[in-house]
Formats: sequence, C-alpha cells, structure tokens
Amino acid sequence: MGGAAPRFDDLKRERRERTEGGRTIIQEGNRTIVRQDNRVFIQNDDSARFAAFRGAQFNRRPDGLRETFYVRPDGMRVITEHDANGRLMRRYRRGPDGREHAIIDNRNFWRNAAIGVGVGAVAAAIAINLSRPTVTIARSRYIVDYDRATDDDLYEAMTAPPIERLGRPYSLEEIRYSPDLRDRMRRVDLDTITFESGAYDLEPEQFPKLERLARAILRALRNNPDEVFLIEGHTDAVGADVDNLSLSDRRAESVARILSDSFGVPPENLVTQGYGEQFPKIETAGAERANRRVALRRITPLMAER
Repeated sequence: MGGAAPRFDDLKRERRERTEGGRTIIQEGNRTIVRQDNRVFIQNDDSARFAAFRGAQFNRRPDGLRETFYVRPDGMRVITEHDANGRLMRRYRRGPDGREHAIIDNRNFWRNAAIGVGVGAVAAAIAINLSRPTVTIARSRYIVDYDRATDDDLYEAMTAPPIERLGRPYSLEEIRYSPDLRDRMRRVDLDTITFESGAYDLEPEQFPKLERLARAILRALRNNPDEVFLIEGHTDAVGADVDNLSLSDRRAESVARILSDSFGVPPENLVTQGYGEQFPKIETAGAERANRRVALRRITPLMAER
C-alpha cells in the first residue's frame, strides 16, 4: 500500500474499534472490518453508492429495514433493503404495474444465520465444503485479460455458465466469502486499470478504459436485466491488512460508480467486495502496481432462487 493519500488517512482516524464475542470489530463509516481467528474481512453497506445516484430517496420502515430507492426513466423503481446492521437483505425492481422482479434476495440466508452470528461475523461463520474447481477450458477464456480481450471475449465471460455443475444455489454472502465458489465463474481481470499506492479513486484519464467493459455488461443486460456482477477489489501486500481491506473495498466501489455514472451501467446490477492482499496477481511482499487492481465476474448463476 504505502504512502497513504491524505483522504485515506482521514478515514483511518475516524475508525472506532471494539471487542465483541472474541472478535475485533472496526467501524469505518459504512464499512465494518472484522478480525477473528487469524482472519480479517470487510462488510460494506452499499447504500452509500445508491445514495449518490440521481434521484435516490430513503425510507425507514416500521420493521427496522432501511429502503434506498430511485425511479428509472422507464418508470421502474429499484429498491434495496438493508437491516439495522447495514446488511443487504434484498434488491428488486417494481414496475409501474406493481409487479416485482427480484435481483438479489438474502432474506433466507440471514434468517438461518441469525442465531449465534453477531454484527460483522457472517464471513467467519460461513463454511462451504467445496473443492477447487477443475478448469477444462483455455486459461484465456477462464481468466480474461481485459487488455487482450475482444468485445466478444468480454461478452462471453459476462454470459457464460459455471465451469462446474453446482449442487445448490447460494446466497450473495456465501459467494462474497467463498473463493472456491466464486472460481466456478469466469473472471475478467481489469489489468489496464490500476491504482496509485494508497489511493482508491481512479484518475479521470483511466475512465475511458472502462468503456468496453460497460458495453459488454450492457449487452448482457439486454438479454437478462436481472444479471448480477461482482466487482472485486485488490491491493498489494505493503501496509496493514486492515488498511488494505478498506482500500480494496473502496477501489471496487470506485469502479462501480464510474461504470454507472459515466457509462450508464445500472447500479442495481453491481455488487462490490474488497479482498485486500489475499489474492495477488503477482506473488510478492513488495509494492506491485499490478496487484492494486480490480476484477469482475458474473455471479447470477451461483445465486439463490429469486
């Protein structure tokens, strides 16, 4: 990481730390960082990304759920529900005729996980018994290098099924925190999009590099408006693991915002997650720009029935 930008230093100074049930919980604005059993992970209340979207409104319901919603030009209302702890419960579209179209539904997962799982603890509680997938397709089709890919290569990655048959559908939280599950889907490495050390905002001159990706996503959404794409943020191994998790999560969010604000990708079809230094592209403990990156994959086929 190294040489943190002043804005990130300000965020670090605002952190609040506490101990709960053997876990260290660090609150950083709308993010919760948890250290437990030699693991560290981050949860992000993504309502902030929707709050910045044009015409966004908020509503706190009597049952404690917080709704963030906006109305699209076609009259479709997009609604995201979070609980009091900032956990995403569901996201759906409601048409002018009142019909609802589910995009993400985590309600069953949170109901089943509620017993014995405190704030920010879900990643440590998830245990999915999956082996590493067997990859039988060419590496260039399984992990797509963005700068070498054609538009058709990107579209194929945005629409391809899992590389192995799934035993059951999964919740978004299981997908977020289970690398062997995510690796059932192809990945696009945005290797031309990298970040300055300690920074999470892209420089404006890098924005145009995302146009081809946005086109591929929008092309996929024309076939299925309810597709969900996960943007993964990463860092190099320099600096504290907590700082790197926060930086990586913010990098993923930064790319999601640019895809929506500059290229019209609907924000409801994107989710973000930071992984810090856990999955380097180049194995090194030193500063490495190639590891300060983002990746994207389609996760719709992994998700629970909606």
